Amino acid sequence: MRKKVIAGNWKMNMLPNEAIAFIEELTPLVKDTENEVILCVPYTDLFYSLLTAQGTNIKIGAQNMHFEDNGAYTGEVSAKMLKSIGVEYVIIGHSERRQYFAETDETVNKKVKKALQENLKPIVCVGETLEEREAGKTSEIITNQTEKALEGIDENQLENIIIAYEPIWAIGTGKTATSEDANNSIKEIRNKIMEIYGQNMSKRVIIQYGGSVKSTNAKELFTTSDIDGGLVGGASLKAEEFSKIVNYSD
Repeated sequence: MRKKVIAGNWKMNMLPNEAIAFIEELTPLVKDTENEVILCVPYTDLFYSLLTAQGTNIKIGAQNMHFEDNGAYTGEVSAKMLKSIGVEYVIIGHSERRQYFAETDETVNKKVKKALQENLKPIVCVGETLEEREAGKTSEIITNQTEKALEGIDENQLENIIIAYEPIWAIGTGKTATSEDANNSIKEIRNKIMEIYGQNMSKRVIIQYGGSVKSTNAKELFTTSDIDGGLVGGASLKAEEFSKIVNYSD
């Protein structure tokens, strides 16, 4: 049975002192969960978060990385740099990166390969816009993004990848896909993985849902057949609210 993975994406929020206080508040609230708990924090919070989370069941991730090891890439951070301080996870291909920073399916694939090479676990985001959804292209878009992100990845590497289905129209809007719609879209992604890697791997890969996940809808989403937890945005900025999402089954 697949485990549930609940990851918070803080985006461009939280100063280091706020990150420390947050993790100290969250730790006792989630210490008994069987679910995997991840906080993906801004670069400036990584070191402090890693230190504060030591000895807890909270894992720390970054929100982006470059696909080169080093070089003239002002403002970028490499996978080696993240790994060197103990980061375990990294979000790749978030829709905001695609929308505002010209991230493409090609760069997503390069980043996934580099992350795996450095033993980082990528959380790979796929999702459709409202226009694509209304045009009936959801399945086509998300399966194509999945296939391109995983190009050249073998099934042993797939074990270390999390896919996050994030319909773009539901991110930060308060709109959430119904649990049935979200589950069906994730089934489509799983079917694409089955096509490429076989049924065994499709049953094992972890696929999260993201898009206005809250404590009030977490249980409904996470108890469907194919949704393996969530990538949580705004609701991950309040420790008590985030802990309720993590502990959705209590």
